[in-house]
Amino acid sequence: MSDPATPVAPGLRRTALELFAISFVVLFQELALIRWLPGQVRVLAYFPNLILLSAFLGLGLGCLRAGRRSLMWLWPTSLLVTVLAAVGLGQVVFTQGSASEHLYLLYYDLPRDAPVVGDVKAPILVLFVLSTLTFVPLGQAVAERLQTFRDRSSPLWGYAWDIAGSLAGVGAFALVGFSGLRPVAWLGVPLVVGLLVLSRSGRGRLAAHAALALVTLALVARSDRADVHSPYYALEARPRSDQMGLAVLANGSLHQFAFTVRRDAVLPPELALTRDGYHQPYRRLARPPKRALVVGAGTGNDVSVLLDEGAEQVDAVEIDPAILALGRARHPDRPYASPRVRAHNTDARSFLQGSHEQYDLIVFGTLDSMTRLSALSTVRLDNFVYTLECLRAARARLSPEGGLLLYFMVSADYIDARLLGLVTEAFGQAPLVDSVDHGLFNRVLMAGPAFEHGRGAERRAQAEETLRLARAWEIPRDDWPYLYLRARGLSPFYLAIGAGIALLAALGVFAASPDMRRSLRAGTVDLEMLLFGLGFLLLETRAVTAMNLLWGATWLTSAVVFGSILLVVLVATVATELRPLPYGAGMAGLVVSLLAAYAAPGSSLLQPGLAGKLTVSLLFAGGPVLFASVCFALRFRAREDARAAFGWNLLGAVAGGLLEMAAMVTGLRALLLVALVAYLAAALLWLRNGGRAVRPPARGC
Repeated sequence: MSDPATPVAPGLRRTALELFAISFVVLFQELALIRWLPGQVRVLAYFPNLILLSAFLGLGLGCLRAGRRSLMWLWPTSLLVTVLAAVGLGQVVFTQGSASEHLYLLYYDLPRDAPVVGDVKAPILVLFVLSTLTFVPLGQAVAERLQTFRDRSSPLWGYAWDIAGSLAGVGAFALVGFSGLRPVAWLGVPLVVGLLVLSRSGRGRLAAHAALALVTLALVARSDRADVHSPYYALEARPRSDQMGLAVLANGSLHQFAFTVRRDAVLPPELALTRDGYHQPYRRLARPPKRALVVGAGTGNDVSVLLDEGAEQVDAVEIDPAILALGRARHPDRPYASPRVRAHNTDARSFLQGSHEQYDLIVFGTLDSMTRLSALSTVRLDNFVYTLECLRAARARLSPEGGLLLYFMVSADYIDARLLGLVTEAFGQAPLVDSVDHGLFNRVLMAGPAFEHGRGAERRAQAEETLRLARAWEIPRDDWPYLYLRARGLSPFYLAIGAGIALLAALGVFAASPDMRRSLRAGTVDLEMLLFGLGFLLLETRAVTAMNLLWGATWLTSAVVFGSILLVVLVATVATELRPLPYGAGMAGLVVSLLAAYAAPGSSLLQPGLAGKLTVSLLFAGGPVLFASVCFALRFRAREDARAAFGWNLLGAVAGGLLEMAAMVTGLRALLLVALVAYLAAALLWLRNGGRAVRPPARGC
């Protein structure tokens, strides 16, 4: 055996490079599927975490099959089948029959005679299975190389190369996203790198893989209907037939409609109704606003209204750079070209927390998103905007005579009541409400001193009814930001999805190999590794959510946070190999850091300064991730069979991903306690074995 303290022992250089490359492919493919699949089957935009779980499950199953006949032939084949299925399912109208999960599924890009299926669970589960299969061969390849390091050097050096490849994959995909490349490049990069890794295969197999890759990429290119791919959506801009406006489709659903909103414009009746709805609240103001802020500015309708109403300065905040670019180039009124407008490509919540400006009017555009905050989270991109803390932050940015306008398209009574409750609680009085359907919105809430003028009797008449409605529903806060959930809890929809995935995972583990079935019956599951995977997924989920709230919920923040977590894991792994920390000390540090993160008040995530944000980042993410990585590395190093240990760890991550749904019941902060319980259980297993390694059968799975 080579010196375990050597990062790349003689004879292991090719293995190290292959492990790095395969791990790069895994992360790149994972991120590519998370971004591409929702553009084909729009319901998946609401559940990118399930695509992530399919990657963990596939990798785990592949690890458990390590040492058996290679399944690498399955990789390009399964990827082609997944792409074919996604393109086919993208031609079907899937509708949601249950009101327990609020989804915007507007099929503007499909013909009227497209087939209709009254259940969105079918495409979710079908693509979950197919996506899982694409990662099984890659997991097998990773595990076999980890075992080679275990036998000839140290499993931690192998794990370090695995993490380094993953880190490179995250960085490379971020660059691809920043450069604006099309989906054919997203899937082309992992296919090309994967083929280079397989260069030792026979010419016949390599040629077959190359042919499958070319067919896959041709199909991806052919199915690409978007004009531009933003970091959040596949966007398509469609001019209205009479050229009076521009419809913006996100993943095929109507997301925005840009049109001239000037009061002197001659418009068709339906557009005039919407235009008048935009302007009506301004007739209730005591005086025209001079300085205004628009959050969720989009293509610019709200900005154009403010300019037409005489605003002298408008700050326009929009999170999606592609939507902002569309507004600049194609909005009929060209609002972003005005010298009175300052555009900010950032997160609305982050801007409100970091700004020190005072505004006469703050306008919340129709921010309802069609995607999640992160692939690790059940929180939607706009959820932290519609919380009590955010509305209070907006109130703090108002001038003494300022006011707030909130436009929304309400389609459920509980959402209506929650919005009323949010504004009432934040401002201490019931808002004025316009409940007319104006096409793009059917609720306008008006609050603050700017709307006090001459409306005392009207407000008193509305206040009692508003409070009655609002008190019937829980108001979203940063710890439970679920505006679109009917009630705190797991709905039948989520229970069905979770049960389906758990069943598929169990069947997959059982089918992985005869040895695995025997180990399950004999009770030799590596429970300690499974608990480490479960705990770390929850820890990572909470860290990503907290950091997005702290630094801004943009795609760049998510990429940096993911990369930072992987970097901390890499540093902890190398440090453990070179100068290991005692396991007890590492576990004590983990417990203390988790308890400290849990005990920290929610307001600590609202730090305005750089120093405060860095301090909180270390508390919420740095410390727990570092100690969790050290503890895992110490236990992983002691395993005889690195393949099986890594496989059980990945399957634990699947379990953690399913448990993450519990945040809809408990709130987000409680995930830290669930992770703490998992790590304490792992520590008890270590103690039960007298502080020695738990050594599953050395026989490969």
